[in-house]
Amino acid sequence: MRGLIPPQAYDLYELITERAGRSLILPPDRAPQDRCPLFPTSVVAESLLDRLISNSHQLFMNGAGYRPNQRPRAAAGNTGKKAG
Repeated sequence: MRGLIPPQAYDLYELITERAGRSLILPPDRAPQDRCPLFPTSVVAESLLDRLISNSHQLFMNGAGYRPNQRPRAAAGNTGKKAG
């Protein structure tokens, strides 16, 4: 994830605020404390995380990820360069 510019952060904030109390699934790739620096101000980050966490059910899953098993296998000897 990259840092959000102010319009993106405020749009995300409005989206989360509108969805409060409804079903929303967010599969995070970072811990909440690691997300704060992605926002332009700590006020927006704290408020957004508070809305997400206050009425949430959190599932913590440990183990190997699913995606590495779904990557296409590279052809033997394929260097990614085109012949010719």
